[in-house]
Amino acid sequence: MRLDKLLSNMGFGTRKEVKILMKKGSVRVNEVAVKDAALHVDTVKDEVTVLGQKVVYKEFMYLMMNKPQGVLSATEDKRDQTVIDLLDEEYNIFEMFPVGRLDKDTEGFLLLTNDGKLAHNLLSPKKGVPKTYYAHIEGIVTEEDTKQFSEGVTLDDGYETKPGQLRILKSADISEIELTITEGKYHQVKRMFEAVGKQVVYLKRLSMGPLSLDETLALGSYRELTEEELQQLMQISGK
Repeated sequence: MRLDKLLSNMGFGTRKEVKILMKKGSVRVNEVAVKDAALHVDTVKDEVTVLGQKVVYKEFMYLMMNKPQGVLSATEDKRDQTVIDLLDEEYNIFEMFPVGRLDKDTEGFLLLTNDGKLAHNLLSPKKGVPKTYYAHIEGIVTEEDTKQFSEGVTLDDGYETKPGQLRILKSADISEIELTITEGKYHQVKRMFEAVGKQVVYLKRLSMGPLSLDETLALGSYRELTEEELQQLMQISGK
Protein backbone atom coordinates (compact mmCIF):
# COMPACT_ATOMS: atom_id res chain seq x y z
CA MET A 1 0.00 0.00 0.00
CA ARG A 2 1.19 3.53 -0.74
CA LEU A 3 2.54 5.20 2.36
CA ASP A 4 0.45 8.36 1.98
CA LYS A 5 -2.72 6.29 1.54
CA LEU A 6 -1.89 4.20 4.63
CA LEU A 7 -1.38 7.24 6.82
CA SER A 8 -4.41 9.04 5.44
CA ASN A 9 -6.60 5.98 6.03
CA MET A 10 -5.36 5.77 9.62
CA GLY A 11 -6.36 9.35 10.37
CA PHE A 12 -3.08 11.24 10.09
CA GLY A 13 -4.61 13.81 7.75
CA THR A 14 -5.27 14.27 4.07
CA ARG A 15 -2.65 13.08 1.62
CA LYS A 16 -1.46 16.68 1.32
CA GLU A 17 -1.11 16.97 5.10
CA VAL A 18 0.70 13.60 5.21
CA LYS A 19 3.23 14.86 2.64
CA ILE A 20 3.95 17.86 4.88
CA LEU A 21 4.67 15.49 7.76
CA MET A 22 7.07 13.59 5.52
CA LYS A 23 8.93 16.71 4.45
CA LYS A 24 9.49 17.50 8.15
CA GLY A 25 11.04 14.05 8.64
CA SER A 26 8.23 12.99 10.97
CA VAL A 27 7.48 9.73 9.14
CA ARG A 28 9.76 6.73 9.41
CA VAL A 29 9.62 3.29 7.84
CA ASN A 30 11.70 0.67 9.60
CA GLU A 31 13.40 3.50 11.54
CA VAL A 32 14.42 5.35 8.35
CA ALA A 33 12.93 8.80 7.63
CA VAL A 34 10.91 8.69 4.41
CA LYS A 35 9.84 11.61 2.24
CA ASP A 36 8.52 9.63 -0.75
CA ALA A 37 4.72 9.59 -0.42
CA ALA A 38 4.43 6.99 -3.17
CA LEU A 39 6.61 4.47 -1.34
CA HIS A 40 4.86 1.11 -1.04
CA VAL A 41 4.91 -0.49 2.38
CA ASP A 42 3.95 -3.92 3.65
CA THR A 43 1.28 -3.28 6.30
CA VAL A 44 2.27 -6.49 8.09
CA LYS A 45 6.08 -6.58 7.90
CA ASP A 46 7.08 -2.90 7.77
CA GLU A 47 7.11 -0.73 10.90
CA VAL A 48 5.77 2.75 10.24
CA THR A 49 5.94 5.54 12.82
CA VAL A 50 4.71 9.12 12.83
CA LEU A 51 6.40 11.42 15.35
CA GLY A 52 7.54 8.27 17.11
CA GLN A 53 4.03 6.80 17.29
CA LYS A 54 3.73 3.33 15.79
CA VAL A 55 1.05 3.06 13.11
CA VAL A 56 -1.06 -0.09 13.45
CA TYR A 57 -2.97 -0.56 10.21
CA LYS A 58 -6.51 -1.92 10.35
CA GLU A 59 -8.65 -2.10 7.26
CA PHE A 60 -11.74 -3.21 9.15
CA MET A 61 -13.00 -2.48 12.64
CA TYR A 62 -15.45 -4.56 14.69
CA LEU A 63 -17.09 -3.27 17.86
CA MET A 64 -19.54 -4.81 20.32
CA MET A 65 -21.84 -2.24 21.91
CA ASN A 66 -24.35 -2.45 24.73
CA LYS A 67 -26.90 -0.18 23.08
CA PRO A 68 -28.97 1.94 25.47
CA GLN A 69 -32.63 2.83 25.04
CA GLY A 70 -33.38 6.12 23.31
CA VAL A 71 -30.52 5.83 20.81
CA LEU A 72 -31.07 5.05 17.14
CA SER A 73 -29.35 2.18 15.33
CA ALA A 74 -28.36 4.46 12.47
CA THR A 75 -25.31 6.30 11.18
CA GLU A 76 -26.85 9.76 11.41
CA ASP A 77 -30.07 11.51 12.33
CA LYS A 78 -30.95 15.20 12.46
CA ARG A 79 -33.04 14.87 15.62
CA ASP A 80 -31.98 11.89 17.72
CA GLN A 81 -28.66 10.57 18.97
CA THR A 82 -27.34 7.56 17.06
CA VAL A 83 -25.05 4.71 18.05
CA ILE A 84 -22.32 6.29 15.92
CA ASP A 85 -22.56 9.44 18.06
CA LEU A 86 -21.52 7.29 21.05
CA LEU A 87 -18.15 6.38 19.48
CA ASP A 88 -14.89 8.16 20.27
CA GLU A 89 -13.41 10.31 17.49
CA GLU A 90 -10.64 7.79 16.82
CA TYR A 91 -13.24 5.52 15.15
CA ASN A 92 -14.47 8.22 12.73
CA ILE A 93 -11.90 7.22 10.12
CA PHE A 94 -13.50 3.77 9.79
CA GLU A 95 -16.95 5.08 8.76
CA MET A 96 -18.71 2.43 10.80
CA PHE A 97 -22.35 1.37 10.75
CA PRO A 98 -24.58 -0.92 12.83
CA VAL A 99 -25.15 -4.46 11.57
CA GLY A 100 -28.92 -4.62 11.48
CA ARG A 101 -31.11 -2.55 13.76
CA LEU A 102 -32.37 -2.49 17.29
CA ASP A 103 -35.50 -0.43 17.94
CA LYS A 104 -34.99 2.92 19.63
CA ASP A 105 -36.47 1.57 22.89
CA THR A 106 -34.55 -1.73 22.71
CA GLU A 107 -31.17 -2.20 24.37
CA GLY A 108 -28.41 -4.76 24.32
CA PHE A 109 -26.02 -6.41 21.87
CA LEU A 110 -25.20 -4.46 18.72
CA LEU A 111 -22.35 -5.10 16.32
CA LEU A 112 -20.77 -2.13 14.55
CA THR A 113 -18.30 -2.45 11.69
CA ASN A 114 -17.16 -1.05 8.36
CA ASP A 115 -16.99 -4.53 6.83
CA GLY A 116 -19.85 -4.53 4.36
CA LYS A 117 -19.37 -8.10 3.18
CA LEU A 118 -19.49 -9.50 6.70
CA ALA A 119 -22.55 -7.41 7.55
CA HIS A 120 -24.33 -8.62 4.41
CA ASN A 121 -23.59 -12.25 5.23
CA LEU A 122 -24.74 -11.93 8.85
CA LEU A 123 -28.03 -10.35 7.78
CA SER A 124 -28.69 -12.64 4.82
CA PRO A 125 -31.90 -14.69 5.28
CA LYS A 126 -30.02 -17.63 3.74
CA LYS A 127 -27.58 -17.70 6.64
CA GLY A 128 -30.32 -17.77 9.29
CA VAL A 129 -28.03 -16.32 11.94
CA PRO A 130 -29.79 -16.73 15.32
CA LYS A 131 -30.47 -13.75 17.57
CA THR A 132 -31.55 -14.19 21.19
CA TYR A 133 -33.59 -11.65 23.16
CA TYR A 134 -34.64 -11.25 26.77
CA ALA A 135 -38.00 -9.57 27.31
CA HIS A 136 -40.67 -8.60 29.81
CA ILE A 137 -44.11 -9.43 28.48
CA GLU A 138 -47.38 -7.93 29.67
CA GLY A 139 -49.55 -10.99 30.08
CA ILE A 140 -49.04 -14.56 31.18
CA VAL A 141 -46.87 -16.41 28.67
CA THR A 142 -47.92 -20.05 28.42
CA GLU A 143 -46.67 -23.31 26.96
CA GLU A 144 -49.26 -22.82 24.22
CA ASP A 145 -47.37 -19.66 23.21
CA THR A 146 -44.16 -21.67 23.19
CA LYS A 147 -45.78 -24.20 20.86
CA GLN A 148 -47.11 -21.50 18.51
CA PHE A 149 -43.73 -19.80 18.34
CA SER A 150 -42.05 -23.11 17.54
CA GLU A 151 -44.33 -23.46 14.52
CA GLY A 152 -44.14 -19.82 13.45
CA VAL A 153 -46.81 -17.17 13.92
CA THR A 154 -48.72 -14.91 11.52
CA LEU A 155 -47.81 -11.23 11.85
CA ASP A 156 -50.23 -8.33 11.37
CA ASP A 157 -49.32 -8.03 7.67
CA GLY A 158 -49.93 -11.73 7.02
CA TYR A 159 -46.26 -12.74 7.05
CA GLU A 160 -45.61 -16.21 8.46
CA THR A 161 -42.49 -16.16 10.60
CA LYS A 162 -39.96 -18.93 10.73
CA PRO A 163 -40.03 -21.04 13.91
CA GLY A 164 -38.74 -19.32 17.03
CA GLN A 165 -37.49 -20.88 20.24
CA LEU A 166 -39.39 -19.38 23.18
CA ARG A 167 -38.22 -20.11 26.72
CA ILE A 168 -40.36 -19.02 29.68
CA LEU A 169 -38.28 -17.75 32.59
CA LYS A 170 -41.20 -16.45 34.65
CA SER A 171 -44.91 -16.72 33.91
CA ALA A 172 -46.84 -13.91 35.62
CA ASP A 173 -48.78 -10.73 34.90
CA ILE A 174 -45.42 -9.46 33.66
CA SER A 175 -43.72 -12.55 32.27
CA GLU A 176 -40.01 -12.92 31.57
CA ILE A 177 -38.83 -14.84 28.52
CA GLU A 178 -35.95 -15.54 26.18
CA LEU A 179 -36.65 -15.82 22.47
CA THR A 180 -34.32 -16.97 19.69
CA ILE A 181 -35.23 -16.14 16.10
CA THR A 182 -33.36 -16.38 12.81
CA GLU A 183 -35.00 -13.45 11.04
CA GLY A 184 -34.94 -9.71 11.45
CA LYS A 185 -38.28 -8.35 10.32
CA TYR A 186 -39.35 -4.88 11.41
CA HIS A 187 -40.29 -4.95 15.13
CA GLN A 188 -40.41 -8.73 14.81
CA VAL A 189 -40.25 -9.74 18.48
CA LYS A 190 -42.93 -7.21 19.44
CA ARG A 191 -45.17 -8.25 16.55
CA MET A 192 -44.77 -11.95 17.32
CA PHE A 193 -46.10 -11.41 20.83
CA GLU A 194 -48.87 -9.15 19.54
CA ALA A 195 -49.86 -12.08 17.32
CA VAL A 196 -50.60 -14.12 20.45
CA GLY A 197 -52.36 -11.26 22.26
CA LYS A 198 -49.50 -10.01 24.42
CA GLN A 199 -47.27 -6.94 24.58
CA VAL A 200 -43.51 -6.50 24.96
CA VAL A 201 -42.76 -3.88 27.63
CA TYR A 202 -38.98 -4.34 27.79
CA LEU A 203 -36.61 -5.82 25.23
CA LYS A 204 -32.90 -6.57 25.28
CA ARG A 205 -30.82 -8.44 22.72
CA LEU A 206 -28.47 -10.93 24.37
CA SER A 207 -26.62 -12.40 21.41
CA MET A 208 -26.15 -12.57 17.67
CA GLY A 209 -24.75 -15.74 16.15
CA PRO A 210 -21.83 -16.97 18.29
CA LEU A 211 -21.36 -13.65 20.08
CA SER A 212 -23.00 -12.84 23.40
CA LEU A 213 -23.24 -9.44 25.04
CA ASP A 214 -20.34 -8.70 27.34
CA GLU A 215 -22.26 -8.02 30.54
CA THR A 216 -19.37 -5.93 31.88
CA LEU A 217 -20.20 -3.29 29.26
CA ALA A 218 -22.31 -0.51 30.72
CA LEU A 219 -25.18 0.80 28.62
CA GLY A 220 -23.71 2.97 25.86
CA SER A 221 -20.26 1.40 26.20
CA TYR A 222 -18.45 -0.70 23.61
CA ARG A 223 -15.22 -2.53 22.93
CA GLU A 224 -13.36 -4.09 20.03
CA LEU A 225 -14.00 -7.78 19.43
CA THR A 226 -11.35 -10.17 20.69
CA GLU A 227 -9.45 -12.24 18.15
CA GLU A 228 -11.40 -15.33 19.24
CA GLU A 229 -14.74 -13.54 18.82
CA LEU A 230 -13.70 -12.27 15.41
CA GLN A 231 -12.74 -15.74 14.24
CA GLN A 232 -16.10 -17.12 15.40
CA LEU A 233 -17.86 -14.34 13.52
CA MET A 234 -15.90 -15.00 10.33
CA GLN A 235 -16.76 -18.68 10.48
CA ILE A 236 -20.49 -18.20 10.82
CA SER A 237 -20.61 -15.41 8.21
CA GLY A 238 -18.66 -17.51 5.71
CA LYS A 239 -16.20 -14.71 5.06
